[in-house]
Amino acid sequence: MYKHILIPTDGSAASARAIKAGIELAKAVGARVTGFHAAPPAMPLMLGKALTRTYMPTDARAKAIEQATARHLAVIERAAAAARVPCATMHVTSDFPAEAILETARRQKCDLVVMASHGRHGIAALLLGSETQKVLTHAKLPVLVHR
Repeated sequence: MYKHILIPTDGSAASARAIKAGIELAKAVGARVTGFHAAPPAMPLMLGKALTRTYMPTDARAKAIEQATARHLAVIERAAAAARVPCATMHVTSDFPAEAILETARRQKCDLVVMASHGRHGIAALLLGSETQKVLTHAKLPVLVHR
């Protein structure tokens, strides 16, 4: 069956549920997992209300992104360790998470992607897009979507 499962995360509650399901599946079939996070590039960011904006320098944003990435991947590492499932983690910097997920799955020779769906509908789905939908559309390997 499956030997190597890619589990991408964005740190959301939906991703946490997908991580749990992906780890349980990996344990059941004797697969290993690779936890994955695609972080945005560290561009300068304006925070706050229109009249009281605070500038967050690129180096501070880079550090915040690095810390968030480590937290997101640690969730996968802990879940895999608790289930005694072999686990590696990877992260990349990308403005296009779906492309990064598919490229990582290809390079790591994964045979399944287990990922969350946030279940956006209507205008939210139209405006925000769906990374899960993009992965489903372009994947050449099975994708298990966990709601």
